[in-house]
Amino acid sequence: MKSVLDRRRDEDRGAVLALTAAERVALALALGERDLEAFRRARGLSRVDAARILDRQKQYGRRASACLAVLIG
Repeated sequence: MKSVLDRRRDEDRGAVLALTAAERVALALALGERDLEAFRRARGLSRVDAARILDRQKQYGRRASACLAVLIG
């Protein structure tokens, strides 16, 4: 027996699969903007500061690229 959550997940997946590639990209960008706005409001930050913090968090713990270091000098 499927739960309400399982049915809802299947409906959402079907709706996303019915979208064109361009529509999926637009949806992904809209969801990213929505999440950035929620983060910004929760922290009381400007949009630029919120985006900067999230970008830094994505980079935390990553190793520097040796290839990029050679190209930059």
